[in-house]
Amino acid sequence: MTVWRKSSYSGDGDNCVEVGRGVGIRDSKAPTTHLQVSADAWSALLKLVVSRPRP
Repeated sequence: MTVWRKSSYSGDGDNCVEVGRGVGIRDSKAPTTHLQVSADAWSALLKLVVSRPRP
């Protein structure tokens, strides 16, 4: 069973992306469906997101 967690930036709302161990990704509004990605793909996405300036 995957344990999902939300970013602390999400607050109490349901407008967020949740991340689980094993690199599972899901939308908190549709928790029954999710994506599985490789650790390398997840790492590349995080590097891209962190390198971008915040709006």
